[in-house]
Amino acid sequence: MMLLRSIITVGGLTMVSRVLGFCRDIMIATFLGAGVIADVFFVAFKAPNLFRRLFAEGAFNAAFVPQFVDILEHDGKIKARIFAEQALSILLWSTLVFVVCVQIFMPYVMIGFAPGFKNNTEQFNLAVLLTRITFPYLLFISVASLMSGVLNSLGKFAAAAATPILLNICLISSLIILARYTNTPAHALAWGVTIAGIVQFIWLLFNCGWAGFWLRLIRPQFNNNISKMIRRILPAAVGAGVYQISLLIDTIIASLLPSGSISFLFFADRVNQLPLGVVGVAVGTALLPLMSRQLSAADYKGALNSQNRAIELSLFLTLPAAIGLVVLAEPTISVLFERGAFDAVSARSTAEALAMYALGLPAYVVIKALVPGFFAREDTATPVKIAVVSLLINVILNIILMDPFLHVGIAAATAISAWCNALALAFILKRRGYFALDKQNIVRLPRMLVISSLMGAVLFFSLVFLNKFFVYGSPIQLYILTILVFVGLIIYFSFSFLIGAAKWSELKQLFQRKGT
Repeated sequence: MMLLRSIITVGGLTMVSRVLGFCRDIMIATFLGAGVIADVFFVAFKAPNLFRRLFAEGAFNAAFVPQFVDILEHDGKIKARIFAEQALSILLWSTLVFVVCVQIFMPYVMIGFAPGFKNNTEQFNLAVLLTRITFPYLLFISVASLMSGVLNSLGKFAAAAATPILLNICLISSLIILARYTNTPAHALAWGVTIAGIVQFIWLLFNCGWAGFWLRLIRPQFNNNISKMIRRILPAAVGAGVYQISLLIDTIIASLLPSGSISFLFFADRVNQLPLGVVGVAVGTALLPLMSRQLSAADYKGALNSQNRAIELSLFLTLPAAIGLVVLAEPTISVLFERGAFDAVSARSTAEALAMYALGLPAYVVIKALVPGFFAREDTATPVKIAVVSLLINVILNIILMDPFLHVGIAAATAISAWCNALALAFILKRRGYFALDKQNIVRLPRMLVISSLMGAVLFFSLVFLNKFFVYGSPIQLYILTILVFVGLIIYFSFSFLIGAAKWSELKQLFQRKGT
């Protein structure tokens, strides 16, 4: 129950963030459309976020959190805080050096991020400028990510989960307030990114203090604990960030395709990120510290049960979401983004990418539930080996599919490589005796798939019937989409309880039982 409550806490606040994120993306689509300037901003936005997810949230936390939990459990709060301060110092100074170096060599970095921009000098120079504005965000959010790891390890998930809300508020505010004073709305958004990093850092700094973990900035020093952590960081960077690396590959290849391709993939991924963020991120965030504590206490049965319940909850929520997004991709994109500079052609192209991304959605969330099984055992090497193979598959498929299917082929390659990654993680864990589906999952997972398919069929034929009533850009489109979504939810949850894919008593117990 503690795991489920933690997932609900993180997932609920993430849902608020995603709703604000949609508001932000709707405004970006309205102001920028899906053209050259939009492509440039998304590259500038992705650059610091890629390194944040790879190194700060991915590698650093994957190496830091299990070790921090172990010290906290066995050596006490004081030594755990000292270790956190030492890690903070190493992270801060290494990130600062990295940010300065990237700023100096930004034109060369941009060639790697978006090689297709070289053909347009104005577009390339704008990309360099905006990325220089956004890149300091990495420094502040990296430190913030460490503080999030501390709070999550203490069982205080709310403050860290609420942090992305501040990013969306800052970006929305930048469009409303700063855009009138900058050359383009993209310039305002770029400044909003860096401001958001500062705000998020301050927010988590004070929350750590309120939790009794004021972190001081000390002189960097290397000891056994820090050396042990550093040895795990590099493999964890790839192992924890394979999805982000895949998206980077998508961006690089999309820059070689017709203008707007980067934007199509960005907006499609943003919609796909709603269930992935609400469920996948919540599961991964809550599961890693819990499994670390259970394994530290030699509770191997409890760790296996936690992982099974995380997979069950993940698939229970994401299987219908995936099928729903595939069937309703076009009306969803049209309702969300088709206005202002974002026209019907852009909406259709984005919907095609969304349908492909959604096919990989169950794999993305299962990865989030499986990777902690390695990291909690202080194994960061195995996920990187699996990730390298998955990345190679992604690159090969991108090259094969980009020519005949353009940006849709890129999205399909990402989804296929995600499934390869998830299946390989499960196979290795099972072979080592660390993972096996329990009876409850063996019974329930096939039922979830059947019900999700039934829901998808009903939505498909309903859409075919109602499509003639769609007036794109009209409020009636929103009304019809809302009805279809609610019909899908009613069908899925009703049949889930009816045939035993879920039990109402379990959900009722979850909300009635007190816990942290």
